[in-house]
Amino acid sequence: MKGTDRTGHVAAIACGLALATLAPQAQGRLETARVTMVAEERTVALPGELQAFASVALVARVQGYVESVAVDRGSDVRRGQVLATLVAPEVAAQVAEAEARVEAAVARRAEADADLASSRMTFERLSAANETAGAVAGLELRHAEEALKAATARVESAAKAADAARASRDAVKTLEGYLRVTAPFAGRITERMSHPGALVGPSAGPLLRLEHVTRLRLTVAVPEQYTGGVTRGRRLDFRVPAHGARVFSGAVARAAGSLDQRTRTMAVELDVENGDLALAPGMFPEVTWPVTPQSGAVLVPATAVVSTTERTFVVRVQGGQAEWVTVKRVAVRGDKAEVVGALSVGDTVLVRGSDEIRAGTRVP
Repeated sequence: MKGTDRTGHVAAIACGLALATLAPQAQGRLETARVTMVAEERTVALPGELQAFASVALVARVQGYVESVAVDRGSDVRRGQVLATLVAPEVAAQVAEAEARVEAAVARRAEADADLASSRMTFERLSAANETAGAVAGLELRHAEEALKAATARVESAAKAADAARASRDAVKTLEGYLRVTAPFAGRITERMSHPGALVGPSAGPLLRLEHVTRLRLTVAVPEQYTGGVTRGRRLDFRVPAHGARVFSGAVARAAGSLDQRTRTMAVELDVENGDLALAPGMFPEVTWPVTPQSGAVLVPATAVVSTTERTFVVRVQGGQAEWVTVKRVAVRGDKAEVVGALSVGDTVLVRGSDEIRAGTRVP
């Protein structure tokens, strides 16, 4: 009996040690936390890309040889400034030929005007003479009238021919104007691809690249869940690696209004003033993007959210019993998760949720 009592006593001690060891673990698994309110607004860092506000590759409109290039890479130019000059002898010949056609058409118009004046005088003289009976034959008067009509038609035709010749000459002169390549807007030359003597033309590639760099476009690919923060005119801060801690800003100006099907992001553009040229197209800034909380969203510990193949939920403790509450995870903020569901601020949830804790389980 004594041996049996001793054995039972040892077993009881061992059992107590085991329970003492398991108790902290069970207590840790059943640690609870309160559901808290989401702050009114937070920010996330989104990558972006700076681009020139306007960028154009300047191509020769007519075929010719480069005579001179007045600018080079890095040159600042004003609108309308001559950047390059071409030479094309055939264009000059076309202009001379067009001028000759205009002169010939004007001469024909002058001849037609003279014929018209002569025909009118003849008709008027015969009409006056016809007032005296028998002085002029009726047939002669009719011939004079027909001649006047024909002379009038020739004048109209010559006038139209002269106008067409002038239009043709102006078109050729316009081509001649294309021999001077000018800047369509003020900006900076960022590339030079031609030199004197090179044969250029519409299909020969660009001569220069001009970019408007005193104002830039900052394009940000905004994830779908953050598009609620797109507000036209709002100023946002950003930084670039080239300037360390210096903070720049830009105003939201345009949004695509449609998501990219591959990345599920929306392209949003900010206008950035760059008067000191501290920024350059091609830089990759980090934009401080505002995130508006979703309606009804609350914060719970990130470990409280359980995801299975059937549902995503948290374990709420109510009346000493476990209750599964279906939620949708909106975002993760460090050790907290922003969720939407049938939860209220102040509710108690298990810090470490698990599908092993079934609904209705007693929670100490």
